[in-house]
This record gives sequence, structure tokens and C-alpha cells, in this order.
Amino acid sequence: MNRPVYMDHHSTTPMDPIVLDAMLPYMTEMFGNPSSMDHTFGHAAMEAVESARSDVAELVGANADEITFTSGATEADNLAIYGTLSNMLGGDSKPHMITCTTEHKAVLDTVSHMEDTYGIEVTRVPVSPDGIIDMTALEESIRPHTALISVMAANNEIGTIPDICGIGKLAHDHNILFHTDAAQAAGHIPLDVKKARIDLMSMSAHKMYGPKGIGALYASSIKPAVHLNPLIHGGGQENNRRSGTLNVPCIVGYGRAAALARQRMREDAMRNRRQARAILDSLSAGGAILNGHPESRLAHNLNVRFTGIEGKAIINTVSDRVAISAGSACTTQIVEPSHVLLAIRLSEAEAHQSIRLGLGRSTTDEEASYAADAILDAVRLIERMS
Repeated sequence: MNRPVYMDHHSTTPMDPIVLDAMLPYMTEMFGNPSSMDHTFGHAAMEAVESARSDVAELVGANADEITFTSGATEADNLAIYGTLSNMLGGDSKPHMITCTTEHKAVLDTVSHMEDTYGIEVTRVPVSPDGIIDMTALEESIRPHTALISVMAANNEIGTIPDICGIGKLAHDHNILFHTDAAQAAGHIPLDVKKARIDLMSMSAHKMYGPKGIGALYASSIKPAVHLNPLIHGGGQENNRRSGTLNVPCIVGYGRAAALARQRMREDAMRNRRQARAILDSLSAGGAILNGHPESRLAHNLNVRFTGIEGKAIINTVSDRVAISAGSACTTQIVEPSHVLLAIRLSEAEAHQSIRLGLGRSTTDEEASYAADAILDAVRLIERMS
């Protein structure tokens, strides 16, 4: 067993060797630009891109032409929110959108920018103490000019999974577009954008054993067709939605990662759920309290707190044995407590006492047991030192 054991798969996942093998030829002998269609190099690159596009689309039940490649889920979130709402400016009233207090900063900060810069009206709906969005409050927030609802498919910190199908139905019953940030969900739980009535979905390759620097935005082409203003202008690539030379090696890797996720999703989830339950049982015996929903959660997620013990102290104590985190990798340098944990009604002290574990495809039972023991050892050591 290698040390430290990696238990931070929500921040990023190791690239699957099969994915790397698929990418390598497109960094060397198959190096063509897919926009250069006057020769076989360009044709080969374009064929690889379109094959990957089909694999990503198939993962979530979309059509290939509804997938736009981006640099990651953050760009996809920005494109989804800005791209749709900026189309609706200039009328008698500003468009209104609804989001959730536990969204990723890529959504919340984009929403705040649209609010401050363009006068978009925004409602931020609260969640229950287990992290589930209040559906009654969501419905009551709808206004005649509500244009967009954005609620993530699985939370990146506490792993909670809301009723995405219910939200999609509510949105469509009121002729509102529905966007979901699925960076943590795609490749880990079954998603079907048509059945769930999702109009826009943001995804990321490096959260599902693919390369960093590549993601995608699904945008529905039918009932209703989504119209997006681009964030990036230039050569008109990706149907004028995202200009710039396509990152062929990473797109190929993303496609292969998506295909692997379809094959392995159920097996991965069953194994990680069993391992996570074993870890939680051990940590609970040592005083840990689970954050988030006990059942409606990602199989590979655990977010727990130990009363009276700083999460950072645990993380630092086990750093040579187990790699865990305090929360979102996008905000780990921020001293303030997690906005997600505050939104589920934890106190600032309780939020600071929390740690997050993310299990992965390669996590063994031995590693899971070892991680639990290491964390409990750290807790006992800190208690003695206190």
C-alpha cells in the first residue's frame, strides 16, 4: 500500500492509464488541427473529436451536437449562466434566476457578477440541514419573468444529491430553463438529461479519471432549444459557442474517460458505498458526526466533523498517511468557514471542525480501513495534546 493514501477524489481524480494511452498518439504523430480540413491530419483530428463528443453525450443521454467542449466545468457554468441570461437583456424587465445557497462558487460568483453588472434579479433558495433544497421555497421563488433555475446534481463538499428530476419538471412546468452543475455527478451517478428535463449541464473530465483542462456544456437543442451568447469570440469553433483551437488530446481523453465511466459506474459506486459505510462506522465510534444526507448522497463521499477538534489539525496530522481535505479544492486557501456547511446550519466552529473524504475507483478495502485508523489516531493525539 502506497502512502499517503489518496482520499481526495472530489478535488481531482488520477487519470486512468487507459485514458492516457488514448491521448498519447494525439500529442505526437496524430497532431492535426481539427479545423484544418484540407488534409488527412485535420480529418483524423476531427474524427477523434467527434467520436469523443459522442462518448460524452452518451454518458448523459444527450445528442452529440448538444455537447460543447470547454476548459472545464467552471467555464461551462459561466457559459450556461451568462450565455442564456445575456440573451434576455434589453427588455422591459430584467430576467430573474433562481439558484441554491450550496452551489459551487463557479455558479454563485457568476450569478453575483450577473446581478451586479447586468442587474439580473436573483433568488438564492436555502437547503435543509441535510443539504436538500427546499422544493416549496423553490416553487414559491418563481416569478413571471424567471428565466433560469440552477441547482447542482451532487454537492462537491457534502455529496448530497437533490431531486433533479423534480426540479426539472418544476422548471418545465413554468417554461423555465434548468441548468445543473454536474461536475461531481457525471460519471458517478446515472444521469439522463432528457428524462430529467435538464436544459443545460456542466461537466468536467478530471473529476472522472480524465485529464485536467477539459470539460463540456450540454445545451438542449429541442423543446426548448437553448440559445447561448459565447464567452469567447474568435474562429467560431464549437458552433460559435466556444472559439479557439480544440484541445484534441484532452478531448480524446475525456471521451475515453466517459466511455469507461459508463462501464464501471455501478461497480465503482457499490464498492465505494461499502467502503464509505465502513469508514463512517469506525469514525462514528470515535465521535464523528456525518454532514449531509445519510442516504441521498454520492457513494464515494464522506464529510464528517469531530466536536471540539479543528478539521485542519486532523488534516495536518495525517498528511503523511492520508490525503484528505477540508472542503472544496477551489476555496482551500480561504480562511472563512465553508459556505456549504454554514448553509446546512452548522455553526462556524462546527464548519471548521469538518473534514471531507473522497474515495475513488482504485481505493482498496485496506486503504479505507487504514484511512479510518489514521484519522482516529490523529483525533486521539489532538485530544491528548489539548
